[in-house]
Amino acid sequence: MRRSICKWVLTHCFHLEDCTRNPWPTKCIIALAPHTSNWDFIIGMLFLWSHRQQANFLMKSEWFFWPMGILMRYLGGIPVRRSKNTSMTDQLAARAAEMPVFHLCITPEGTRRPTTEWKHGFFYIAQKAQIPVVVYALDFKTRRILEGDTFVPSADMKAEDAIARMKEFYRGMEGKKPGKFIV
Repeated sequence: MRRSICKWVLTHCFHLEDCTRNPWPTKCIIALAPHTSNWDFIIGMLFLWSHRQQANFLMKSEWFFWPMGILMRYLGGIPVRRSKNTSMTDQLAARAAEMPVFHLCITPEGTRRPTTEWKHGFFYIAQKAQIPVVVYALDFKTRRILEGDTFVPSADMKAEDAIARMKEFYRGMEGKKPGKFIV
């Protein structure tokens, strides 16, 4: 029932067409862009539930205040303390290796503000854990949720090359707030 309701809300309230077809691997990083609005989170959760999937996500630790933190953790949130120098990629790669199922959704831009410099952490997590990166787009220009290439970062692959390839996929797409997404 929840699946049907989520599909209906995506289609009839947000007017988004789900153009995805492939099932996720048992373990993967989901790279989702553009990320220009807090609505992206709600749409992402509806998308997950409409596919009967669960995924963890990274969010700045400021969102994990009481009682909001309880909800964020329940939904799969992992707080990121940006002021500390922690090896988050190593921790998440180890977590991916030890868990039987691992889905982590990350926005490569790392922010809702316009930026041309995308974060590399998702790439390094996938490379260290030897799991694929599944590329998704939430394109408000065409009102579609799209699926891009899936790739496994090899030891000799550079993050910059993978991100450049991903940016080609996202070229011409718009986020909910179009001026905030730069490829």
